[in-house]
Amino acid sequence: MLHDEVVEVLAPRRAPVDVAGRDDALAVRLDGPLADVLRLRTAVAAYVSLHFDVPRPRSLTSGDHLARIVDAVYASLRVAGSSSFRFEAAGSDSAVFARLAELLHDATGLQHDPADGQLVVRVRRGARLPGVDARRTGAGGRGAGGRTTADVDPGWDVLVRVGPRPLSARTWRVTDYPGALNATIAAAMVRLGGVRDEDRVLNLMCGSGTLLAERLLAGPAATAVGVDVSAEALDAARANLAAAHVRATLVAADVLTSTPGADGPWEAGAFDLVLVDPPWSALHGDHASAVDVHAGVLRAARAAAAPGARSVVVTHEVKVMERCLREASALWSVRDTLRVFAKGHHPRVYVLDAV
Repeated sequence: MLHDEVVEVLAPRRAPVDVAGRDDALAVRLDGPLADVLRLRTAVAAYVSLHFDVPRPRSLTSGDHLARIVDAVYASLRVAGSSSFRFEAAGSDSAVFARLAELLHDATGLQHDPADGQLVVRVRRGARLPGVDARRTGAGGRGAGGRTTADVDPGWDVLVRVGPRPLSARTWRVTDYPGALNATIAAAMVRLGGVRDEDRVLNLMCGSGTLLAERLLAGPAATAVGVDVSAEALDAARANLAAAHVRATLVAADVLTSTPGADGPWEAGAFDLVLVDPPWSALHGDHASAVDVHAGVLRAARAAAAPGARSVVVTHEVKVMERCLREASALWSVRDTLRVFAKGHHPRVYVLDAV
């Protein structure tokens, strides 16, 4: 999904590629301004990535290597300013990193704040690439010096984050709310559900408005309605939507007991896209009530759905959701699923089609 968004938003001449040794990152050679990465919605963070063919971090304090790191820091600062920096690295409290911090401060004026520095500088071992190592060492895995591929040093990577905050920390989130959905996951859900100008969008259990904000920032909608039983959540949603400069109708109601078109605040069969983030953490709801909540929200979403409507639901209660979907097979069919990571949990996103 991030690959597709990078191609769409950044239009690189070369397609993004997987980062060696990782399953959660892409590398892209950026052809346009670095500031364009701030437009990405499904990326948690973006970094200027440097590789150094050196055996140990001490070498990073030398002239040419240090100059490359300083250039990357300034590139980040030109996109979004920071006043301090910190290292994320094994041994970041060592004398080597203390010296590197001193040199970066002298070159940039940024203060080194090991705990709360805004600009993140990651230093980590490069990935061992058997294919690349084999080319370096020649046929049979041995080079002129008699070293095997396993002996080839992978060097070190330095990654300088673009901006003082991760991309997932949205500027529109002016009011925090316990258990709020990660905005990156919300953006992914929006892309999975599709963005159509004519869509009538309903967000059940809308909380502090994360899904509504991400959907309306992705493109226009004919109408947008958010429903939640909590007045506090709706106040937070109202503030966040205003900060995002988007508009939606917010309604206080219990979606599990209100009936669309009767005593409910929304019209039956009137919505093309239904977004749902039912409670699945210890902050809201509990496992004992999960079956009732998930079964109820699937019924409520279908009652509000127009013919041909889609629904996108995220939940950590995977077994409960699978059971409820089997029992609701006359209401919804599963088009796709996506496993994601959020604060130590692995919730699953379900893309559903109205039956």
